[in-house]
Amino acid sequence: AQSFDARVRKELGLSEADAPVQYVAELKFDGLAMSLRYENGVLVQAATRGDGETGEDVTQNIRTIGQIPLNIAPKGGLSALGAIAAPAVLEVRGEVYMRRDQFDALNERQRDKGEKTFVNPRNAAAGAVRQLDPAIAAQRPLSFFAYGLGEVTPPEQGGPAFDTHYDMLQTLKAWGFPVADQVQRALGAAELIAYHQRIGQLRDQLPFDIDGVVYKVDSLALQRQL
Repeated sequence: AQSFDARVRKELGLSEADAPVQYVAELKFDGLAMSLRYENGVLVQAATRGDGETGEDVTQNIRTIGQIPLNIAPKGGLSALGAIAAPAVLEVRGEVYMRRDQFDALNERQRDKGEKTFVNPRNAAAGAVRQLDPAIAAQRPLSFFAYGLGEVTPPEQGGPAFDTHYDMLQTLKAWGFPVADQVQRALGAAELIAYHQRIGQLRDQLPFDIDGVVYKVDSLALQRQL
C-alpha cells in the first residue's frame, strides 16, 4: 500500500507538503467477472469477461439472479445524486458469486441426489452462469456485486458526470445494484494499510470468499491524469 501510494503521488507530481491522496478501498471478490449492458434502462446483454476481448453471452442465466435489476429506475427518497436518470447506454461491471452458506446447501442437495459436488463457491457460480439451461441457473443461489463501469453515454450526450469513483458506486446503489458494505474511502497510505488489516481480521467472517482488496484513486480526473 505504501509503495502504491508513493507511486501514485510521484506520477501526480505531489511533494510531501501536499495533502494525502483520497482512495476508495474495496474487496476483491472471488467470483466470475460480469458485464451488464443496459440500453434506455433495460438489461439487454450480460457477458462474461472472457479473455478481455471476447466473452460468453449469458444473458438468460443472469436474468434469473434476483439481485440484478432488469430495469434501472432511481429509487424514491434519495439524494439528488441518487435520482440521476439511467443513461441511454450503461455497462455495469461486477462479480457474480455464491455465498458460502448457499454453496454448502447446494453441495448438500447434490449429495442427496447422488450427484457430483462442487470444489468451491467460485466454480459453482461459474458453472451455473455458463451452463445452457436457465432453469438450472435459477435453482443455483447466485449473488452479484457491482464495482465499476464500462461503456457509458458521455455527459455531453446526456450521460452522468461523476467526479469520483465513490459517487459512481453510490449511484449504482441508487439504481438498484448491490454494492459491498465494506467499500470505504481511505486517505493516504496509512488508511489503506488500516483497511487491509481490518479486512484481514474480518475475512473469515465474511459470508463470501475474497482473494484480497483493491485500491482505486477516488478522483476520476486524477485517474485520467494517471
